[in-house]
Amino acid sequence: MSARSRSKGPAPLRSASQGTRAELDRDPAAVAHMFDGVAARYDLTNTVLSFAQDVRWRRATREALAVGPGDTVLDVAAGTGVSTVELARTGARCLATDFSLGMLRTGRARVGDAVPFVAADALHLPIPDASVDAVVISFGLRNTVDVDAALAEFARVTRPGGTLAVCEFSRPTWGPFRRLYTDYLMRALPRVATAVSSNPDAYVYLAESIRAWPDQAALAARIAAAGWRSVAWRDLTGGIVALHTATKPS
Repeated sequence: MSARSRSKGPAPLRSASQGTRAELDRDPAAVAHMFDGVAARYDLTNTVLSFAQDVRWRRATREALAVGPGDTVLDVAAGTGVSTVELARTGARCLATDFSLGMLRTGRARVGDAVPFVAADALHLPIPDASVDAVVISFGLRNTVDVDAALAEFARVTRPGGTLAVCEFSRPTWGPFRRLYTDYLMRALPRVATAVSSNPDAYVYLAESIRAWPDQAALAARIAAAGWRSVAWRDLTGGIVALHTATKPS
């Protein structure tokens, strides 16, 4: 899922064509353009490439939050909003934000009025200080141009004692499985994406960005450095994904 750039305000409208991909410098315009281009088949592609584990990952993220009716949850880089709909099962008021207008349009068409959608920059959220009870970002932190600034921005909008949940690709903990997974990322995943995605080249970026992403402990250290406390993580699917949680100091 996508996130935004250094410039303030919602992302402008962009069109995207097949064959568009971002690079590891995570240029915001290129990332937005790429996600606009995969929006139509994004959810289907994710389910196929993850062998339907994406459903389990969304459920685990929801269960990690201590929120309910009366609470407000901000879902950053929410894409088409499937993660936000899952979070709304807590009874909390949930807001989906993303900077890819193509993803937001697709989400609105699919989930209707189930959750509100707002075009927003993950580094400059149009949300008042200390105004939400939890911030969630699933598979979007990796796509921000400045990870540390994004984590600090999430802290700004979260009330004291509130929660952060980061669900993101990580490193399998068992060596043989890690080697098998790496081979899948760099060889099989782009081939599978060719069959199901509207833009297979985008999934070459996906594989490369996952391989370059810090492991569980390194990401936890960055979350703590951004001012969050009680940072912990839970490995999902053998460490293919890690669910990090943290609390804003009171």
